[in-house]
Amino acid sequence: MQSIKATTAGYLITALVLLAGLLNPAVAAETYKLDPAHTSVVFRVKHLGVAYVYGRFNGPSGSFVFDGASPASSSIEIQVDALNVDTAVEKRDNHLRSPDFFNAAEYPVIRFKSTSVKKAGPDSYEISGDLTLLGKTRPITVQARHTGEGKDPWGNYRRGFETSFSIKRSEFGMNFMMGGVSDDVLLTVSLEGIRQ
Repeated sequence: MQSIKATTAGYLITALVLLAGLLNPAVAAETYKLDPAHTSVVFRVKHLGVAYVYGRFNGPSGSFVFDGASPASSSIEIQVDALNVDTAVEKRDNHLRSPDFFNAAEYPVIRFKSTSVKKAGPDSYEISGDLTLLGKTRPITVQARHTGEGKDPWGNYRRGFETSFSIKRSEFGMNFMMGGVSDDVLLTVSLEGIRQ
């Protein structure tokens, strides 16, 4: 009799564990490909100490892995083509592509690749990684905010993040016109990825 009760209790516990697993499935790492039409890389720089000028890089590409249960398993890699710099002024854009600034012919790709991701708050993450610009790679750490997630009208699942951070362009060897264009550059990156 005792053996039957023990066996029944064992089956009951096993059933409850399985049911709990079905009701609360473990969140696995998900891979997302960036949607270039809804991902923005925008920069802001001060001109002559007077006003801010804004620009962007069109057509960013890359991917990220998101693991809500284990943020350390998350990662991101994003890149832009220096030729795609766009400030809405053609003459200025051509100058920015030249060796004075981005030297796009010699260093066509600007890239960020994460080395670690840590949870920093309910919807925020601390992301450290390597930023490569003008052939020089420097470590940076940014705070990123999870901006949303959900299904789109075409059956895909999307997730978004955004971060703003400053760099000094001189640290990457971009020293031209330091008196007229500020050394500090503010970058805002807004990502929208489609789950693969």
